[in-house]
This record gives sequence, structure tokens and C-alpha cells, in this order.
Amino acid sequence: MKKLEAYKSVYFVGAGGIGMSALVRYCLSKGLRVAGYDRTPTPLTTQLQQEGAELFFDEDEALIPEYCRSCEDTLVVYTPAIPQEHKGLLYFLHHKFEVIKRAKLLGLITHSLKGLCFAGTHGKTTTSSMAAHIFNQSAIGCNAFLGGILRNYDSNLILSAHSDYAVVEADEFDRSFHQLLPYIAVVTSTDADHLDIYGTEEAYLESFSHFTSLIRPGGVLIAKKGIKMVPRVGEGVRIYSYSKEEGDFHAENIQIGNGSICFDFVAPDGRINDVELGVPVEINIENAVASMAVAWLCGVSGEDMRKAMSSFMGAKRRFEFWLRTPQRVMIDDYAHHPDELRAAITSVKALYPDRKLSVIFQPHLYTRTRDFAPQFAESLSLADEVILLNIYPARELPIEGVTSQIIYDKILSSRKELCDREMLLERIKEYNFEVLLTVGAGDIDRLLPQIYDIVNAQ
Repeated sequence: MKKLEAYKSVYFVGAGGIGMSALVRYCLSKGLRVAGYDRTPTPLTTQLQQEGAELFFDEDEALIPEYCRSCEDTLVVYTPAIPQEHKGLLYFLHHKFEVIKRAKLLGLITHSLKGLCFAGTHGKTTTSSMAAHIFNQSAIGCNAFLGGILRNYDSNLILSAHSDYAVVEADEFDRSFHQLLPYIAVVTSTDADHLDIYGTEEAYLESFSHFTSLIRPGGVLIAKKGIKMVPRVGEGVRIYSYSKEEGDFHAENIQIGNGSICFDFVAPDGRINDVELGVPVEINIENAVASMAVAWLCGVSGEDMRKAMSSFMGAKRRFEFWLRTPQRVMIDDYAHHPDELRAAITSVKALYPDRKLSVIFQPHLYTRTRDFAPQFAESLSLADEVILLNIYPARELPIEGVTSQIIYDKILSSRKELCDREMLLERIKEYNFEVLLTVGAGDIDRLLPQIYDIVNAQ
């Protein structure tokens, strides 16, 4: 296909997705005319419209702007979440436009820059966001395409006029990360997920092995110590391990308490003492080690890293503090896999060991609920109170016999209840929360302002 610069316009099918929106913004920054479709308006699509994108919320092909109707001048980018029978997408396919997945456009960018690619079942949004903030706060700088909105910048895109580094969240869904050309690849975890795509855990692990084989000659793989994946790397690729307390890169002298976390970062050839986390939850120690390892290998100074870690505010919906008073704490997190859920709950319990922890969880996808119901229940049982919502279907149709009930029945918490999303706001008025954790990758976030108002008034 042609280079991006050879086109005059780009049409995005599924423009409002978190990964797609960063590419919308990138194309706008390059002076391209941008239009696109998404299913429903959101605050993010409103922002994109204000920044210059022309977006539509009806798939009728008649709404496609005239400047996007030349197959010579228009590139079409779509997300795998869009159904193949989408009318607008079919129009472009029938008229022989260049139609590519989001991942391929991201791959083109990593071919022209040094890609710092963060992959993993969980942890990739936070580690890539941390790395982007570290690089952006240093003289080295970076471009960044992220899977979350960074609260420091209120954006999922960072641009640099001089840096040849691109920080990229490498998504394994639909094997999207196979389009990338990493200079440095980080693999945070390989716990089985997306089995509706991969079928088996073995196929899932093989996908990560293939991802590591794409690292440029002379590049670097940084993998969490103990993960199942067997890496395949090419000539001259260096391999490092990391974890919270073991590996080539790790943390020492960890201090947790009084709502703060401090540690020493240890590299094979040096260390940075007294690193304080701007988002003080325990899982972020390991995330920080991974992101700082990349920065260390790229020559970012220790002082720049220390300053960046303390000022890092996190990505929205990744351990995002909504309320933090002596009486009440409210935290929101995007966790949607059992291991992510366990990490979120244990991290909050470590930060507030003497407080009652209540969790509101919205399961995401019927297939994921079917495949991991016992594990979800085990993780939720770590909380003192659980409110379990009905399943958010996203791209899926219902599966017979698969409801939130199959999780609920196995939860061991002393207080638990099933609740329709529509009834949640009324139900939580009956609770007296001390520490509340809202969790899920569906649409629970749209209720957060109202939940905040209720909790803050208790």
C-alpha cells in the first residue's frame, strides 16, 4: 500500500474506540482530512469533532463525505469490532478502496519510527502510559499511541517533532500486534484471554511468541519473569527479565504506607533510589519497573525518570481515584480479566488494610464470563462486599446459560448481591462504603459521576 502521506483523507470505521481515536488525532496532526463512523456519540467523539474530525453515528453510506469518495485519495481504516456487514464498510470494499485494520496503520508508523511496543494480557496500558510520560518529560521525547486517556495530557496521543521513538500499546486481540515492528518489545503477562479468537491457550501463547519474532535485529525483548511464553527472537536481539522483586530489572527497599509507595529501581548496570509512585497502588511497582527498564535502555536520565514517576497521574480508568478523604475512598479500574481483578483488589487492600472494601463489578463479554467464571468468583471473594452487575455484551450475542449468576453463585464474600445496571444507583444508597472499587471494561464508567455524588454524600 501507499505511504500515509500519499493520501488526502482518511475515513475511520469505528472512530470513537480508544485505540482508533489516537490514530484519528495523528492523521489530523499530519494535515489529512478525517471523517468516520461510530455507533454512538461519547465525550471522546465530541472531542474528536472539536479537533476537526467529521463523525457520523449512522452507517448509511450516503453520509460518507464527498472528499472520502475517491479511492485514490482516501485510506479507510477499520477496527475488528465493526461487523463485516456494516454498510459503510461494504461501500468502501465494493468500490476497491484501500481498506486496512487499525493495527496495520499503527504498524506503518512503527516501521518509520523506533517502536517501543508494550504487549500483555494486562498491564500494557499502564506500562505504556508510564513510559510515554517518562520519555515526554525527558529531552529524548516520544510519539505515543495509547489505549487509555492519560490524565496528565487528557489525551491518548503524544506527538514529538524531533523524537524517533514511538510508544505503542500492542494489542493481542485479533492478532493485531503482529502488524508491528518493535525496536523494544515488553511482554507484561500472557494469561489466557480472547479464547473466542484463539480457541486454546496454546494458540494464545504462540501468538505472543510470534510477536517477539518481529523485534528488529539488534532490538530488545523485556519479558516479565516467569511468564509461560517461549520467546522467539532474531539475530542480535537482547533479552531481559523484570518483575517486582526479581529479574534483570526489579525493585528493592519497597515502602508502602500512609497512601504512598516508594522503592529503589535496580538495573543490571545501576540503580535509581527513592522512586515515588504518583499512582500509589502495589501493582504499579511492577508496571513502573517495566516502563523504567525501557527508558533506562534508551538513555533517559535517572533524575528525569524519578520526576516523571512522581508526577504520573495515570490513565483514566486505571486505578483512577475519584474520591480520597479520611472517611471515603472511591477508585475506578478497567480490569476485565480475573487476574487483573485480583491484582486490583489486592492492591487496594494493601493500600487500605484496615478499611472495608466494597467492589462493584461489571463482567465484560459472554465468552470471557463462560471461560473464567470460577476465577472471577475467586478474585471477587477477596472483597468484603460485592455488587455484581449483568454482563456487558460488547460485540457478542448472548450464550445460553451464561449470565452473571454463574459468577455470583461461587462468590464467598460475606455480603453479595446481583444487580441490574439500571438499578445500581438506587441500590448503593443502601450501603455505607469505606473503600469502593468499581471495575469493568463495559459502560460502568458512564455511571461514575452519579456514583461519586452518592458516595461523597454518605
